[in-house]
Amino acid sequence: MPNVQLLNQQGAVIGELQLSEEVFGVPVHQQAIFDTVVAERAGMRQGTQKAKTRAEVRGGGRKPWRQKGTGRARHGTIRAPQWRGGGVVFAPTPRSHAIKVNKKVVRLAMKSVLSEKVRENAFIVLDKIELDNFKTKSFVEVLNNIKADGKVLVVLNDANPNVELAGRNLPNVIIHNVNHISVYQVLNADCMVLTQDVVSHYEEVLK
Repeated sequence: MPNVQLLNQQGAVIGELQLSEEVFGVPVHQQAIFDTVVAERAGMRQGTQKAKTRAEVRGGGRKPWRQKGTGRARHGTIRAPQWRGGGVVFAPTPRSHAIKVNKKVVRLAMKSVLSEKVRENAFIVLDKIELDNFKTKSFVEVLNNIKADGKVLVVLNDANPNVELAGRNLPNVIIHNVNHISVYQVLNADCMVLTQDVVSHYEEVLK
């Protein structure tokens, strides 16, 4: 059963936390991670690209000149794709890029990336994250105390306006609620910072 140190905001060790083997001790399942990340990134696409085909461009209802006898090439409309101002061939239309992934696969992927973070010692658990104000300086001090370097993913269990406001100005820090964390975000982070409540939530939901 994996264990991690429990820290306070000053960076002092105040205990040890036993993690669930079912959630934080899982072997890495690369295919599940790949499928989930591809689906998550595809879901980020807006899918709002649009261009007009020859049928949608205004005008061009009349044949520009008669079929034969002019010496010029035959045309049926001035909105054909080869004309300036004409429609686009195979024009893109708004669509969803969503890819379906089974819930069990997503859960396995999340357990895999969380387990890997624990094995890499990139999993920092605090007893709580609280700030008296929303100053970025105060939040940076906490991150320095607990030695959270690189891209930091901070996971909160409940809304915490002071922490969210203090950290949103930091380019390498992402702060999210535990219900909105994606496998891609965990995989992309150099280290995770979370509270005991978040660990309990994961152990309850992902078992």
